[in-house]
Amino acid sequence: NIYCIVITAQLKRMTSPSLFGADIQELSLHAEMQSNNRLRFKIYDAHRKRFEVPHEHISSLNSDHSSPISNTLELTKNPFGLIVRRKENNKVLFNTTMAPLVFADQYLQLSAKLPSHNIYGLGEHVHRHYRHDTNWKTWPIFTRDGFPNGETHNLYGHYPFFLCLEDESGKSFGVFLINSNAMEVTLQPAPAVTYRTIGGVLDFYILFGDTPEQVVQEFLVLIGRPVIPPYWSLGFQISRWGYGNLSEVQQTVERNRAVALPYDIQYTDIDYMEDKKDFTYNKVSFSELPQFADYLHEKGQKYILILRVGDAPYGSYDRGTEKNAWVTESDGKTPLLGEVWPGETVFPDYTSQSCIDWWIDEYEQFSREIKHDALWIDMNEVSNFKKGSTKGCADNNLNYPPYTPKILDEVMFSKTLCMDAKQAWGNHYDVHSLYGYSMVLATEKALQRVFGRNRTLMLTRSSFPGVGKYSGHWLGDNAANWNDIKWAIPGMLEFGLFGVPYIGADICGFFDDCSEELCRRWMQVGAFYPFSRNHNAEGYKPQDPAVFGLNSMLVESSKHYLRIRYTLLPYLYTLFYKAHTTGETVVRPVMHEFYSDNATWTVDRQFLWGKHLLITPVLDPGVDKVWAYIPDAVWYDYETMERLADRRKYVDMHLPADKLGLHIRGGAILPTQKPDVTTTYSRRNPMGLIVALDDNNQAAGELFWDDGDSRGIVCKCTGVCETGSSTSCYYHSLQACFYEHQIEALHTASLSGHVLTLAFLDLIITAFTHLSPHLNFITNTQVMSLRGLSLTFGETYVVQWELDPKESQRFDCYPEQHADEAKCKARGCIWEVRGDTDEVHMHIHILFMYSITKQQLQNVDMLSVPIHSGRPDSPDIDTIRVKIHYHSSDMLQFKIWDPATDRYEVPVPLSVPAAPETDESKRLYKVEVTPNPFGIQVTRKRTGTKIWDSSVPGFTFSDMFIQVSTLLSSEYVYGFGETEHPTYKHNLSYHTWGMFSKDQPPGYKMNSYGVHPFYMGLETTADAHGVLLLNSNAMDVTFQPTPALTYRTVGGILDFYMVLGPTPEMVVQQYTALIGRPVLPAYWSLGFQLCRYGYANDTEIADLYRDMRAAGIPYDVQYADIDYMDRQLDFVLNPKFAGLPALVDRMRGESMKFIFILDPAISGNESHYPAFERGKAQDVFIKWPKNISDEIVWGKVWPDYPNVTVDESLDWDTQIELYRAYTAFPDFFRNRTAAWWHQEIQDLYNNLKFDGLWIDMNEPSSFVHGTVGGKCHGNPLLENPPYMPPLESQHLGLNHKTLCMNSEQILSDGKTVRHYDVHNLYGWSHTKPTYDALLNVIGKRGIVVTRSTYPSSGKWAGHWLGDNNASWDQLYKSIIGMMEFSLFGISYTGADICGFFNAAEYEMCLRWMQLGSFYPYSRNHNGKGNKRQDPVAWNSTFAEASRDVLNIRYTLLPYLYTLMFEAHTKGSTVVRPLLHEFVDDKTTWDIYKQFLWGPALLITPALNQVNAHALAFFPFFFFYLYNYALLTISRMRLFNHFRDSCQSIYSACVSL
Repeated sequence: NIYCIVITAQLKRMTSPSLFGADIQELSLHAEMQSNNRLRFKIYDAHRKRFEVPHEHISSLNSDHSSPISNTLELTKNPFGLIVRRKENNKVLFNTTMAPLVFADQYLQLSAKLPSHNIYGLGEHVHRHYRHDTNWKTWPIFTRDGFPNGETHNLYGHYPFFLCLEDESGKSFGVFLINSNAMEVTLQPAPAVTYRTIGGVLDFYILFGDTPEQVVQEFLVLIGRPVIPPYWSLGFQISRWGYGNLSEVQQTVERNRAVALPYDIQYTDIDYMEDKKDFTYNKVSFSELPQFADYLHEKGQKYILILRVGDAPYGSYDRGTEKNAWVTESDGKTPLLGEVWPGETVFPDYTSQSCIDWWIDEYEQFSREIKHDALWIDMNEVSNFKKGSTKGCADNNLNYPPYTPKILDEVMFSKTLCMDAKQAWGNHYDVHSLYGYSMVLATEKALQRVFGRNRTLMLTRSSFPGVGKYSGHWLGDNAANWNDIKWAIPGMLEFGLFGVPYIGADICGFFDDCSEELCRRWMQVGAFYPFSRNHNAEGYKPQDPAVFGLNSMLVESSKHYLRIRYTLLPYLYTLFYKAHTTGETVVRPVMHEFYSDNATWTVDRQFLWGKHLLITPVLDPGVDKVWAYIPDAVWYDYETMERLADRRKYVDMHLPADKLGLHIRGGAILPTQKPDVTTTYSRRNPMGLIVALDDNNQAAGELFWDDGDSRGIVCKCTGVCETGSSTSCYYHSLQACFYEHQIEALHTASLSGHVLTLAFLDLIITAFTHLSPHLNFITNTQVMSLRGLSLTFGETYVVQWELDPKESQRFDCYPEQHADEAKCKARGCIWEVRGDTDEVHMHIHILFMYSITKQQLQNVDMLSVPIHSGRPDSPDIDTIRVKIHYHSSDMLQFKIWDPATDRYEVPVPLSVPAAPETDESKRLYKVEVTPNPFGIQVTRKRTGTKIWDSSVPGFTFSDMFIQVSTLLSSEYVYGFGETEHPTYKHNLSYHTWGMFSKDQPPGYKMNSYGVHPFYMGLETTADAHGVLLLNSNAMDVTFQPTPALTYRTVGGILDFYMVLGPTPEMVVQQYTALIGRPVLPAYWSLGFQLCRYGYANDTEIADLYRDMRAAGIPYDVQYADIDYMDRQLDFVLNPKFAGLPALVDRMRGESMKFIFILDPAISGNESHYPAFERGKAQDVFIKWPKNISDEIVWGKVWPDYPNVTVDESLDWDTQIELYRAYTAFPDFFRNRTAAWWHQEIQDLYNNLKFDGLWIDMNEPSSFVHGTVGGKCHGNPLLENPPYMPPLESQHLGLNHKTLCMNSEQILSDGKTVRHYDVHNLYGWSHTKPTYDALLNVIGKRGIVVTRSTYPSSGKWAGHWLGDNNASWDQLYKSIIGMMEFSLFGISYTGADICGFFNAAEYEMCLRWMQLGSFYPYSRNHNGKGNKRQDPVAWNSTFAEASRDVLNIRYTLLPYLYTLMFEAHTKGSTVVRPLLHEFVDDKTTWDIYKQFLWGPALLITPALNQVNAHALAFFPFFFFYLYNYALLTISRMRLFNHFRDSCQSIYSACVSL
């Protein structure tokens, strides 16, 4: 171990059988971290030198020993193995301990376990799909002249490199075995990979990246980054093997010129040669070839000719023989003879310096004779029409090794040279696959000699890693069929991985005649191949575009898309510059950009140009629709600039005969140029920009620009750069940000006549400054074009306009009632009366109250400016502080408070990591603080989406009024509670929702029992995030269509927590990790439950139990409401229920469970009531502040005075005054209160057994307002604060139906707090002592159900949705409520089945029983004075239907219990909105009348009266009707009416 950077080891072979003999007994291992992202380990013969690849680029690299190897590589000793880990998370990436290492002279084998099936690369073959099949697929690697016909044959190149995407994080790694011997690679289901090679050494490089692109970049650092081709080589090209003479070539040129086809390059294949010999031309058929280049140059076109391997006797042959330039037979002297196109041939040995010199000289001489612009080299696998040689091959272990990989023909020398042939680098056995590589190196030197400082192009058929540094490649001799047009895309994507971005397939196919339809579709997609060439073979019909006819659809379509190509060549050229300088891919898999979306991992019928252009071709005959994937971004149709409505989903894309799909990604600035018929002419034309805005109205791009022809680019800056010549080049960063009034285009590279196309939303342009452009704005496509600009390279320009101020952009600055113009303007706001409608609009204009005075890392101090919020009773706080906590990669906190005053902060403990995430690169988010107006912006780094942006007017921080607004990422917002919402997704049309816990039955805009200031936001990218405001004061939230959200609270501080998902389910998991995971209820509590407020005595309960048992209806839990108490006194049994203890014991003995209710209010009017007496003695009750009184704050709730008879015919208020006793409210914050409560529960259990507890009225609820007599002592502003949120009975103050706000409570640490601040926490504080007491008293898990909740209540209790009404609308509203409480971390939830208030109707109750059977908390409960509604109260039909649906529930209870366990351990939801599972399908974002149990059970209830049809949505997936023998419903994304399954009201609709 050398400095923890290098590991060396000696390996000795263990005793074991030999596979193929000649096992090497002792090996050496050398391993080193060559850089932070590159590990090398080499296993080789310890005593004898073996062949190693003499790689031109790798050998020039120096190691940067900056990372200890022990973090990455672990060795196992016996048996030997290597384990490669990702150092950041210790994840195992490459583990060879799964199988033994084999190292013999001619058989080397190594296997490794991989972390994922997402494997890409290995070549060269035809892979029908980009992602590999790991089901025991074996791929041979050995260069071969073969046909790319879709089998597993080895083809022209040799690429033992693959990339593995680990998971949705994007983290990836690459594995490169630098070994040129024949080999095979087997991919296994483990997943695993096995290498078998028959020579050399095992020299592996493992390359680490945070994204697939980074892995490619690391690989290209190793093997050499790609050459930047000349600009003209990006033009369209035409070739053919089979031009009979030069006149035929010229006819081809002229007919394509005549149709004005964009067309830069003409080729000649071997037809031009004399007898197909290199460095000759046919002086009869091609007599004017020396002038042909000039003929093309006159029209701005270029000429490329072919040279290929194999030479017969003539001048060049003679000179080569003199220089010993040929590959020899095994004797090392005799030139090996084979046969290629000229007949009997020799083969140049490009590994020999004498051969290289010969090749350069011959090429230089030939170039003087035949002028041309670039070179195409072929047949260099090396190809031989004879097997080995004209003499055959000797029978030895090189030509016939002990093991032959699964190569084509399974003969080593098939269609090539004998393996014992000799070359300068070694035996052909070792260097065969380097033949094309060595030819490229030699040809590069020849091209440098001939073209000097001018850039040229080389195109090679055979290749090896590193070839891309000098050459491009085409995908070989394909055929004119629909398979080959498809398979070209995976081929191009793979060569992007291999570092050869200048890549393409022969358009319209090389072999066979091509139909018009196939050629038309191929010309469309081929217009977006980086190397775009139409080429076909001798003996087949010509297929250049013009041959199909002047006005043919093929010609018009080809011209159309080639013009688009030429328009976008500045962008494509910039991509090649980026490839050349940083190693980025040009043709890019969708997966490289959208790796977090696993649907992209297999997309290989579409591809990208760089980040920003998505190409979707038609690849099948007779179709005009393509099942295309729209990745997770904003996309604009290139041809219309219309924004696509879909994203992160498959769509049927309509592509008629003349169209392919072409879409620009939002966030792109694409440099463009007006197209012409050649790049020479195009480059003289004006340039432009296409600006396509993303979700955040931003865009960025790059432009590299030089003369397109000079060698030696050395760009050093983002401004003007230098080249090896005197020519200037430019590299510019292009950026655009759409603000309220302007777009800035930074460093725009522009020429005179520039066209700027801006894709915006709803722009009304009224004025410009400093510009006099011709402008065109098309409303329906929302595209603005500016023409006639004259802008200069390197300058910054601002395009500015005025916007029509919209209602959606206003923030209400006078939310109080009774606003008027004077009050509005007094706050510095705008008062408007619109048009003839007398509609009043009031909104914030310049109300920026704070500016930053100091900013250090996470802390920001702010000072208010002399503008005040206009609330004299709530003085503004002059100095506030902001602190940002980066808790983890997916969670942050920002807290805003008064550093000078000890203001109230919520005492609810949260679980945050002990140490923050200090590595910014690991955070999913970026946080910025804006100075004016002050605001915090949180951006999701992966998508650039701003998920929080409070840099808008109106921020206020005063003593009793705090307000902050934020822009939202989309209109899709869920959560906030507890109140009845008519839809799951919030309506953002100026709706305000108050939050203040109250004994208030569910109703529209009525604040109810709990307070949950948490919401989940869905971004337009289908990512999700969650935001919690940890504040327990009375508050409200207002939505507006901007989309935006305004919080207003009457106290405390602003303490926001944000979780980043990115999936909805992960948001809930992260949120519950913060507030606490949901409690795991006892299994029995998942059974059906019955309750009623109004049981007259225990006999009624006994009769109900008997009837339910007789009906065979599943039923686990019976309740007693406050009827069981004597005069509603906690812990005291009603004499009418004297037999209840015995009944409970009997029922429990028969496996039933019993739950009793307890209210918090304790009567103080009893002569002897131990609960009160002990509580008073222990000082557990809420009192006034000591500076006012030491008395209890008395209220009235259910307990009656002693010795009274209640006349229930009197009105409610009179009953309260005459009959209700004074009650005291325990302060459950105090530790001694928990002890007192525990003792009372223990005493109750001693006399009356129970299994769970139901706690109610703990908002806290009081039947008088504030206190008995209505006189609240202390500051009256606490009861009626300067700002009163829009709560139920808002005009009566905060103390309506509860305690006085000035009541004093004492926290567990002894700190006193006002009820004003902690009112919303009363139910929360009540729940944990109840849960602790229950567990301790019964010694089992049990269950607690509470009415009032706050974030983290779910750690201890379930919740029911309160005192609902027996009405049809409550069915679907209960689904919304359950889904919201799933967000809030309370899994055990449900509504009172059949309703609490009012009499239930038969059909409604039956439908509710069906729905309620799938509530996690399934309880039928109704109120006093209404008829019974339990299942046996109706008729036998009702009872049977209830039994049937509950039987389904009970059958699935193991699944439900498992979901509860996963909620408890992982934070997963139980009742799950469809959008959590199918977030890619935006239809699910609005669904709230169906729900899931976990991921696998879809519940679709009937929710309407006299309607046996339920409108159901089925996402794109298989669904089976649970109660119809698992009959498949659909794998279609559709809405459907359940008819058969819901035709009767006695059936339930449940789908798996």
